[in-house]
Amino acid sequence: MKELLYLKDEQLKHLIEKLFISYRETFSDSKKILNKYHIGLAHQKTIHLISMYEGISISELMRKLKVSKQSLNRVLKDLIKLEMVFFNKDETDTRIKHIFLNEKGKKIFKEIFEIQKKRIYNALLNSSSQEVLNFDEVLKRIING
Repeated sequence: MKELLYLKDEQLKHLIEKLFISYRETFSDSKKILNKYHIGLAHQKTIHLISMYEGISISELMRKLKVSKQSLNRVLKDLIKLEMVFFNKDETDTRIKHIFLNEKGKKIFKEIFEIQKKRIYNALLNSSSQEVLNFDEVLKRIING
């Protein structure tokens, strides 16, 4: 691992704090919408991934969320009860279920996305092209460890 000689612990602490606060603020923007539908952050993350990976399998969704089958089942039961998702069995292996958002699920996802998009869009709009590219690269490196 490269030594980050120019970054002191105090600077890293401030960076971690900014990551925490930016995460908190981005997700607090959607809180009113989540409350309106009586769902929480776990539901939002699940809806987001189902939207991004239409037809994702339950096992792949578990891997992406890094949750247990029990945790995911709790969220999926809520989404089924709210009539936001539907399942299709795999054509070659009927043990595999693929998850999709129905029209109601897509509508709710869009509401959440539109409010979050404002904050992200404004931040990117007020940044230079190089800052946006550098930010994206740094985020990828944080995600990949």
